[in-house]
Amino acid sequence: MCGVQDKNARDLLMHLHEWHEMLIDWHDKNMVGEKVSFLPEGFSWKTTPELNKLFWENYQNITLAEAKKLLAKSHAEVMKRMKNHSDEELFTKSYYDWTGTTTLGAYFISATSSHYDWAGKLLKKMK
Repeated sequence: MCGVQDKNARDLLMHLHEWHEMLIDWHDKNMVGEKVSFLPEGFSWKTTPELNKLFWENYQNITLAEAKKLLAKSHAEVMKRMKNHSDEELFTKSYYDWTGTTTLGAYFISATSSHYDWAGKLLKKMK
C-alpha cells in the first residue's frame, strides 16, 4: 500500500486515526441496529486509495504532536469497544449479520495490529 498518506509520520498517524474512526462509526451504528457499511457511502474496497487520499487532504494543516494525540484517543476508543466483546462475539463468523462473511474481530485486527505493522515498516524506512 503506497500512496500520499505514507510520505511522513504525521500522514501515517492520521491514516491510522481515520481507519479507527471508520471502525468506531461502523461498529457503534450497527450495534444499535443502524445498518451501515464499513466504508463511507460512495466508496468501495476498490476505491480505498481515493478514500485514503481524502483522509490525507483533511489533515495537512495539523502538527505531528496533534496527530499523535488524535491517534492515541482513537486507539483507546477502539480498544474500549473491542474489550466489550467476548471472544465468541469477535471470532465467530456471522455472529453479527452486519459483518457479512468476516468476523468482527477481523475488522478490529485490520484497523489496528495489521495497520500498525504496515505503518511501523514505513516509519522505519523513513528514519
